[in-house]
Amino acid sequence: MLSEFKAFIARGNVLDLAVGVIIGAAFGAIVSSLTEDVIMPVIGLILGGLDFSNHFLVLGAAPEGTPRTLEAMKEANVAVLAYGSFVTAVIKFLILAFVIFLIVRQANRLLGRLKEEEKKEEAAAPSGPTEIELLAEIRDALKK
Repeated sequence: MLSEFKAFIARGNVLDLAVGVIIGAAFGAIVSSLTEDVIMPVIGLILGGLDFSNHFLVLGAAPEGTPRTLEAMKEANVAVLAYGSFVTAVIKFLILAFVIFLIVRQANRLLGRLKEEEKKEEAAAPSGPTEIELLAEIRDALKK
């Protein structure tokens, strides 16, 4: 069983997948920072100082003296509808989806060009007799 596991791990596609997951996690952290630290503050400034990350509706009764912040409400186990966090998550998703779209689009273009070059090389290759034709000639020569 251990040798099968080693063979499985040694395959290239498993290693490629692992590298992809690690790079994806790092890219996700970059997009989170971009969204939370750059984009959302600019949107907040445009909308008059609105900070989306701390916008919520209280759905339950909050204990008296609980600060009116999202973190404090969650710590007090108050039911809240955190629509600001949701808006931020949607923006993160849209950024990630757009970047992935651009990467896949570019990869498809590159693969399309490679396939076109392969087709051109195949078409440019001298077309001689096929293997079957050569074998038929040898057979005919041996018959004579």
